[in-house]
Amino acid sequence: MLLAVAVLCSVVLWTHSYNSSDILPQPDFELEQFAGEWYRVGLAYDHPLVIKYKKHFLLSRGQLIPNDDGGANLTMWSMNSKKTCDKSFYVYEKTELPGAFTYFSQRHKIEKDITVVETNYTDYGLVLKYKNINKEYTQLALYGRNPEVQPGVVEKFRSFALSIGFPEEAIITPTILDPCPLPEPSNMTEVLD
Repeated sequence: MLLAVAVLCSVVLWTHSYNSSDILPQPDFELEQFAGEWYRVGLAYDHPLVIKYKKHFLLSRGQLIPNDDGGANLTMWSMNSKKTCDKSFYVYEKTELPGAFTYFSQRHKIEKDITVVETNYTDYGLVLKYKNINKEYTQLALYGRNPEVQPGVVEKFRSFALSIGFPEEAIITPTILDPCPLPEPSNMTEVLD
């Protein structure tokens, strides 16, 4: 009984830790400035498998390209557990709010939102995926234009992650660069999310 109460309290805290409508995209967001190459240098994701294997996460690289519809296409490269490279492709649809996008997740079979919470365009970007707080789907990512970002930026990412309900053990800041940034086509599988 005590365990059931503890689990229920944790779910309530997670789902009610903040009002998702309060998190807005960066004011005056400019997609053209945000476009280009990014490294995922931080991730907050409260999924048991992610927490269990957090020491194995690597920095991954992506390319964001604006599309003709006012949205963006994102390609991310990362190494999978079989030591081959996966290429994930996302099509982000624009919304009425610059810096806020939606896409349909093939893996989870739901529409998710993407919010560029903060960026200075030249060094870092803080991006929230799926504001409808749900442990299985919600992620907070810190992107850098380089594999290393300033410690103050990492601390800002960590503080924000904690403030919206991610526990400390769900916050990952990998230090080793994924060897997949320029994958060979024969060593690549494509994953649609």
